[in-house]
Amino acid sequence: MTITFEFLGSGTSTGVPCIACDCAVCTSDDPRNKRLRCAALVKSGATCVLVDTGPDFRQQMLRARPPRLDAVLLTHYHADHVVGIDDLRRFNLLQESAIDLWADAPTLARLRQCFDYIFSDRHRPGLPSVIPHTVGGEAFTIGAVRVTPVALDHQILESQGYIFTAESGGPAIAYCPDVKRVPDASLERLRGVDTLVIDMLREKAHPTHMNLEESLAAVDAIAPRQTFFTHMAHEVDHAAVEAKLPPSIRLAYDGLVLDVG
Repeated sequence: MTITFEFLGSGTSTGVPCIACDCAVCTSDDPRNKRLRCAALVKSGATCVLVDTGPDFRQQMLRARPPRLDAVLLTHYHADHVVGIDDLRRFNLLQESAIDLWADAPTLARLRQCFDYIFSDRHRPGLPSVIPHTVGGEAFTIGAVRVTPVALDHQILESQGYIFTAESGGPAIAYCPDVKRVPDASLERLRGVDTLVIDMLREKAHPTHMNLEESLAAVDAIAPRQTFFTHMAHEVDHAAVEAKLPPSIRLAYDGLVLDVG
């Protein structure tokens, strides 16, 4: 059994195009330069796992059309990764059940402050309902998907990356969308994955995200078979930047689907 990975969004917190911007990328006709906020859909067999519920969640679900969600994973509590969580209620209604939600302890604590009404061990008609699970250092299984958390340094907080494999075995794909530095222990966990998806905000340095130079250094250290950069800002023109990269490294774009295995 294989893992299918879909980029629901490949953009940074502003999305691309940015509001009130007439730069070359924001006005580009290249559809790969249209970027919703970062999120992903991971499938293996009948299992479907969502990573992050940002402000574009509804639009992303209308495009991807998953029939159900077996679980939701969150990378961290920043707004561009969580504020669409209320729209989970449509899946609660369809599935007639609460949905398992996996996140680290700080993210769950922040969600309880901002979205206290979503926490329930039963489905409540008209409201989203989640069953919280705390992500630590141990791997866990959701249906046919094996998930291994990877702690990442996002400078202002710790974020979570995730390594996905089919429960039956096979190649792994790692998703690390918000990172400034990969800690040594996490490098060991990531080293040699088949496919790496990692933050690459832009070419210019940034205080909390990897730039192109830092992302390339991380790729060298991890040594995956193939890499896709994500979480890109409007300074990144898809065609121009991708032309600078080796064949094993590509830029992600919204709607891109990878089959790993």
